[in-house]
Parts: sequence; structure tokens; C-alpha cells
Amino acid sequence: MVAQITAVVIFLVMFSLIITEKFPKQFTTLVCGALTLILVFGVGMNIDNQISGGHYNWVTSLRETLNVENIFKLGFWYTAAGEIESKGIDWATIFFLTGMMIMVEGMARVGFFRWLCLHVAKLVKYKVIPIFIVFMMMSAILSMFIDSITVILFLAAVTVELSGLLKFNPVPMILAEIFCANLGGSSTMCGDPPNIIIGSKLGYSFMDFLLNTGAIAGVSLVIMIFYFYFACRKQLVVKGEVDTSKFPVPKDAIKDQKGFVISSLIFALAVALLITHGQTHLSVATIGIGIAIITILANIKYLGIIFKKVDFPTVLFFTGLFVVVGGLEQTHILELIAEFIKNVSGGNVYVMIAIIIWVSAFASAFIDNIPFAATMVPVIQALAGPGADLSTMAWALSVGTDIGGSATPIGASANVVGMAVAQKSGHPVGWGKYCKISAPATVLVLLISTGIIFVRYL
Repeated sequence: MVAQITAVVIFLVMFSLIITEKFPKQFTTLVCGALTLILVFGVGMNIDNQISGGHYNWVTSLRETLNVENIFKLGFWYTAAGEIESKGIDWATIFFLTGMMIMVEGMARVGFFRWLCLHVAKLVKYKVIPIFIVFMMMSAILSMFIDSITVILFLAAVTVELSGLLKFNPVPMILAEIFCANLGGSSTMCGDPPNIIIGSKLGYSFMDFLLNTGAIAGVSLVIMIFYFYFACRKQLVVKGEVDTSKFPVPKDAIKDQKGFVISSLIFALAVALLITHGQTHLSVATIGIGIAIITILANIKYLGIIFKKVDFPTVLFFTGLFVVVGGLEQTHILELIAEFIKNVSGGNVYVMIAIIIWVSAFASAFIDNIPFAATMVPVIQALAGPGADLSTMAWALSVGTDIGGSATPIGASANVVGMAVAQKSGHPVGWGKYCKISAPATVLVLLISTGIIFVRYL
């Protein structure tokens, strides 16, 4: 009982500090992770053992939470060698995320993203509505393979640049890009961090996500294009004549021609490996580390620039987070939550799925969806059983956490980045303006997702 109470208190304190942002989030999770190891495993479990006669093995709990030994098993790198049960720190997620971050910074260094945006704008002859639609689609497609933060960072920056040249309000376009980035990220395993956690913990491949959450995202994207067009078209009117002859040339965005070609090939290789890893049986850890090594070898002269921009604080954030969630897992708190959901739903799978989708979405609109997803994965594992398929609940959790974050300016990291770019350019966006457009879109996509899951899987 002492261990359980301590684990819950640490988790709630961590969540509160993440929400208030009083300290860097990686510092918060690492400290809370250390407190979990000391107070939950070292103190709480030993006290409980003395009181109850001993049903906790704190050494085993500590080993399973740190999970280091899994790294040295063949199944961690090559999935055909056998399933690896993963508790605590999900090193596959850590390795994959780090590797993809390194690849993305290599692409950013050579100007890949700015070149792509300017090239697309030129192809549609700098017409605002076509740019608006194409940038929405591009945001969704890029976010299937690249971290949505990076996608929005470059898309929003180019949108602001084009708005100055074409004389239109960039805010509606940035809001649409943010929403589509979160939507696109929901469609693949590597698109959003919650999906990386869900996929690696439950053993789902890139294609598993693409054929399931990807189908939901595809239907939703078509509807969202119409929604944002009708919601924003009056704000995208060009004011005055525009001389396109003075616009920046796309090829000028390329800072290193040779590096550009190499980075494009590395990106293509990463996409190919992710699509086929269900057939090759290479784990996401192997793909992430492999892509990182190739990127490093191709950018030996620029490692200082690349590593300076890699988001290592997020990697540390994940590490501490997994330890705290491991404390909840080892003290059986997550099993109690699963039992509560089962009792509330009365065992009705429709109600259970609806709870997972809508509670996940509501929570992710206000709190970081990464710790929420990490907490919920063991919960849905405990809920799975006859009539309640684990994969169906996984797709519900993925959609809820990824899409729900679009509803508010703080719901997802891409939202925060997009708002920061808009504000820096002199176009601040308040909660009212943001939610007026994005909150109804979020509810609409959640309704579509719930309907598709009910019809397709139940």
C-alpha cells in the first residue's frame, strides 16, 4: 500500500510540474524517476513487505523498470528472434526517436525543408488557396515520417515568408498546418511520440498503423481540407497586386548540394526501412540507430551543428517518464485503473472504446499526451480480453491522444511551436482565436474516428 501511494503521488506531482512548466520537463521527469527508484522500490516496497509478509521483489521491479538487459537480447534488434516483453524504460523508443532526430537535423542543415516548401509554392504559381490546400496535405504527409515539431517549424516559417510576399494573413494557414501535422502524425508508428510508444510496447509495425489509424487519418484529412477551406477562406484574401518575379528561388534554399542529395537518399532509406520492417523484422531500435550512424558518417564535418540542434532534452524526458510509469506498473496501479474502466463500462466494448478515445482526447488537449500514452498502454493491455481486442483499443488510444492534442494551443508540441512562429512574425494567436477554429475540427475528427472504429472493428 505504501509503495502504491508513493508511486501515485510522484506521478501526480510530475504531471502537475509538467503542466505548470515551472521547471524544464526533462528535469522534472528525471528527478521524479529517481524518486520512484528510491522511494517506491527502495523504501515503499520494503515497508509493504514487512507489513504484509512480502509480496514485492524490489530487485526484480528495479531491473524490469531500468530494462537494460533487453538491449543485449537479439529480439531487441531483430524481432523475428522472439518477442521481448518490455516494461519500464522503452529503450527501443529512445533509440528510434534519437536516430530520427539526428536524421532530421541533417536534412535541415542542407535546407531540405525550405526548398520543399518554396518549390511547392512555385508549382502552384503562388496562388494562396492552392498553397493553403497543398501545405495542409504536405504537413500531414511529412508528419507521417518526420517529427511534427520539425514539420511545423519549417512550414510555419515559410508560410510567414510567403504571407509577406503575397500579402495575406498567415494565421489560418498555420492553424490548418498544425492540425494536419497532428492528424498525419496519428497515421504511422513514427509520426507522433505516443504512436512510437504504443507500437514499440505492443509490437505493431509501421504498416499496422498505416492500415488502421492511417485509414482513419486519410478520411479525416479529406474532410478537414473542406472544413478549413470554408472556415478560413475569407481570411486568405490577397490584398493588392503581387509581383512574383521577386520571390525567392527554391534552389537558393539548398545550402549544400551534395549534402542535399545524400540527405534525401537517407530519408528515402528511412522511409523504406520503416515501411518494410514488418517483413525485414528489423526493430525500430535498429532502424533508428542505423539511420543515425549513416547520417553521422555523411555529416562528419558538421556534427557540431547537428548535435547542437538535436532535441536531447526530449530524450531525457522520455527516460525519466518511463521510470515513473514503471513505478505505477510494478505496484499494480495501472491494473486498478483498467479494472475501474471495465467496471464503469459494464464490460460493454463500445463504451470501453468510447472512453479510451474521448478521455484520451480530453486529457491530451490540456496535458502532455506522451506521459498519458505511456500510462495508458499497460491499462489497455489489462483491459484486453474476449470481445475487447487489444489492437482495437490501441488504435483508439492512438487517435485519441494524437488528435485530442489539436484542440488547444498547449495540447501538442507542434501547436506551441506554430504559435511561437506566428507570434514572432507579429501575428499573435490567443486561446480564443485558436480554439474557435481548431476545437470544432478536433471534435469532428474524433466523431469520425469513433464511428469508423465502431463500424470497422466492433
